[in-house]
Amino acid sequence: MSSDTSSTPDLDQPMPGAFPSAGPAPSSTPQSLWQAIHQRRHEYVRPKEIRIKVGTWNVAAFKGTEKDLGGWFVGGKGVEEALSGLGVSDPNNPQATQTEDDPREGVAEQESRHTNKESTLPKNDHPSVPADDDIALYVLGLQEVVDITSAAEALRPYTDPATAAKFKAALQYALPAGYQLVAEQQLIGLLLLVYASPSIAPEVRSVSTTSVGTGLMGYMGNKGATTARIVLGETTRLVFINSHLAAGADKTSLDRRNWDAAQVVSRTKFDPVVDPLGVAQTNGEGIGDEDFAFWFGDLNYRLGGMPGEDVRRILMLHTRNEYDLSQRHAEKIEKDVATSGRSSLETPTEASEQTASSGEQPAEEPEEIIPAKFDPASLQATIESLLPHDELRKQQRLRKAFYDGWREGGIEFLPTYKYDVGTVGIFDSSEKRRCPSWCDRILYRTRRDRLAYYDKIKEEEEAKKKDEEMRKQGLDKEGDNDVLFEYDPETDGDFDYDEATDARDDPIPVLTKDGYEDEIELEYYTAHQRVLSSDHKPLDAVFRLKYDSVVPDLKAKVHAEVARDLDRAENEGRPGVTLIIEKDQSKKEARDDSKTDSEGVDFGNAKYLETRRRHVTVANTGQVPATISFFGTPGEENSEVKPPSWLTLCFDREPDQSTQPNTPASYTLEPGDACNIDLILKVEDMNFVRELNDGKAQLEDILVLRVSDGRDHFLQVRASWLQSSFGRSIDKLIRIPEGGIRKLQGQRPEGNGSSPSTKDAGVKWSAPRELFRLTEVLEDLVERVIAEWDMTDHEEGEKAPWLSQAQLSSGGGWPFAPETWTVKEAIQRDSTKCAIIDALDEDTPLEASFEPETSTLLRVECLAETMILFLRNLEDGVVTEELWVKMEAGYDEQVKTKKQLTREEERTWLLEIMAGAPNHNVCFVLLTSMLARIANEVKTATKVEAALKSPTSPLRRTLTGVAGRVRSASEAQKVQALNVEKGLANAFAEVMIRAAEKNGLKDKDKATRKQRMGRVVELFVLPDER
Repeated sequence: MSSDTSSTPDLDQPMPGAFPSAGPAPSSTPQSLWQAIHQRRHEYVRPKEIRIKVGTWNVAAFKGTEKDLGGWFVGGKGVEEALSGLGVSDPNNPQATQTEDDPREGVAEQESRHTNKESTLPKNDHPSVPADDDIALYVLGLQEVVDITSAAEALRPYTDPATAAKFKAALQYALPAGYQLVAEQQLIGLLLLVYASPSIAPEVRSVSTTSVGTGLMGYMGNKGATTARIVLGETTRLVFINSHLAAGADKTSLDRRNWDAAQVVSRTKFDPVVDPLGVAQTNGEGIGDEDFAFWFGDLNYRLGGMPGEDVRRILMLHTRNEYDLSQRHAEKIEKDVATSGRSSLETPTEASEQTASSGEQPAEEPEEIIPAKFDPASLQATIESLLPHDELRKQQRLRKAFYDGWREGGIEFLPTYKYDVGTVGIFDSSEKRRCPSWCDRILYRTRRDRLAYYDKIKEEEEAKKKDEEMRKQGLDKEGDNDVLFEYDPETDGDFDYDEATDARDDPIPVLTKDGYEDEIELEYYTAHQRVLSSDHKPLDAVFRLKYDSVVPDLKAKVHAEVARDLDRAENEGRPGVTLIIEKDQSKKEARDDSKTDSEGVDFGNAKYLETRRRHVTVANTGQVPATISFFGTPGEENSEVKPPSWLTLCFDREPDQSTQPNTPASYTLEPGDACNIDLILKVEDMNFVRELNDGKAQLEDILVLRVSDGRDHFLQVRASWLQSSFGRSIDKLIRIPEGGIRKLQGQRPEGNGSSPSTKDAGVKWSAPRELFRLTEVLEDLVERVIAEWDMTDHEEGEKAPWLSQAQLSSGGGWPFAPETWTVKEAIQRDSTKCAIIDALDEDTPLEASFEPETSTLLRVECLAETMILFLRNLEDGVVTEELWVKMEAGYDEQVKTKKQLTREEERTWLLEIMAGAPNHNVCFVLLTSMLARIANEVKTATKVEAALKSPTSPLRRTLTGVAGRVRSASEAQKVQALNVEKGLANAFAEVMIRAAEKNGLKDKDKATRKQRMGRVVELFVLPDER
């Protein structure tokens, strides 16, 4: 406890269990923080006192034992005070006195109604030990809940939960309301249950349970232990061990019991304890790392070297007083006592009884009150005479088992094994007539006990070493002047003193592993003699535990203060920066070093190909220069900054000169200096667009701004993706309803990460609506551009784009060939192109998407570029790989057979193949029809230009009906017209047709494939007369 500061020992002293020194200079490591918090523990811990009841019972797989469980373990009933050390004169239990008016059921009546269908406890019984809600922790260990001698149970690959369920149900029914099961472990016949009261359950942390089998072959679970470790109040470690050791009364069995216990200790491993800061231990803990341990169960240690008949006889002389001599069981006891004859264990009580029966009258002596312990006729004296033969105590003295600090309360009750089932005090009357023994035990040990034992061992080794040195020096010879006293072995032991026995009932102060002061005291240790449903009597012990319990609110306050102080001390003299993060175009928010950057940079809604910018300023607000650098996502130590493909970082200055080429670019800021960083978001990668559309990716990332010798800043970057029709297949696009993909996205259920256009949706269109709209607007605008060219002013010498040198060199691909575009400025084109894509995705009129000042020519070229982009990024293409395989196979067959198809036959053959995919066929016809019309417009404009050069041409007077009036052209014009058609066909062939990549394809074969792809489109672009 820590209620009195002056009484608290100095934890910095090098004593066992002392808390490690915090050191002269604190740092920001978790350990120094924990040390600083621990030094102020008096501010957040409060002393608390609870009772812990530990019970053990070998139920021997008898039916109905669960019906007695709640009565004796929770209710504290079933104790026969005269046979359990809780007599009339017991100062700790005055209420245990049974008078003539006591309504409790007698032994004979209790035994006569014994059945496994109801509780065997005496009716109208009263609690003899603390019970019900006086106990904060109930810890119960049961043995042989199933028949462990059964091969089926021993070899069962799983544990039947029904067995444990009936005991848990019985216990939960008996416990007061609100008690919770906090730990449970079963190993075949071993069952460990730990229940906590409502006030204690929230304090139970770091619960870990395990089991160790030591039975057949040293590992089977018919023998062994189940264990549990809990941490109480963040300060006190408690370990509970429920074990069933090897049976048998011979020397081999005794050695095996010792081996079993050693195996349990060495093989028990608990999960690492998570400290209050959330940091787990590197390694788990075992038995010996706790503050308090309780080892209980059927340890099976016997009365060694004792004649079983004599022990039964002398003990039943005491138990027969509980029976009416007219009852059947009383007659059986009397018969056993009479037939056993006099033995070496005969007490003066027996001698006096025989003297009285022979007629001799003993001499009268004055009455004298003799303590039970020294009264030869008392049960306590009989027990004291038997305990020196107890194997467990012998093994402890010999340091073969339970010797390293384990202690036990005083035994003042009858042996717990073995009884006839259904009787209070009749020991084994079967043919084996086993010797009564204290097989069932409850041991406990404190951290102080264990450390004291090892200190004692160390002292003994040092003393032995000194004795050896003295013998070598001859100081052990008789008559040595240095001998200060004489030693007589004959008188040694006359005043033997057992420190453990003398201090057995005294409270034991303990310094816990974490440096807190606790105290434990054994209050009760007794057997429940009047429980009749098993051949073992249940045993329990009640402990009073005083411990320091952490008050979470107070500790949180201390933690915050300590963390703040350490942080301030640590940051003095260290570089520090402040981030100013742009929220939107009008708002900015500053963050100092004491705050996190969890809100990060939000770009808002992101669209395909749209550029969005945010601004971050990094200012050096410290007293020393700060060197900053951006790293990748956390975990990529010393990696160069690699923002995602959709994010670009631009600094307003050149980086520092770095001597290491693989280190990230760094920038040094002097105190008061600031660096501006532009974060640019643009989604261009089509594979990533598809992942965004399908909900497989998100626009989220974390950038790490590292400050050398300072703290890192984690800058979260995020945006909300708006669905796009680009990057989808034709099959998906024809299912998008009117209103576009954005409207469908808005109708998607919240939290659904899948693509809004699903295969289950019905087909809405014969071809993607986006293609219908693009082709329609393109045709109109191309016609308008050509018609308006000569009606508008141009720079001198400027030619129309369809007549330019770029058009001639590109083979006539305007307006789809990039080299023929008149506007090259990327920013102007990107903004127009984004507006077109946005209109397609929202299903709004394309004409309305243009800015009023946008020229018709720029509109045409941007629409054409968008068309090419849309087709190139179709997931399946207009002509799919499967369709192209058929076309290519047909061309190969024609070459092989030297079959020449007419133009019409070839078109019919291709359309038959396309008919296998109706929606793709519609797209194909739609696009080739648009190309034919655009080619016709361009060819007509070429003819008009040539005609306008003749002064006598009537076309100078009007442009109306141009196509109808020019009925002939020169050969050069025919060639130029053919180039226009082929140029458009070739420009679209590579974006419309999907051909599988083939490894090792020769250049000649590649050229042939490209020619064939162009041929497929060209057949439908050229006019019929060709």
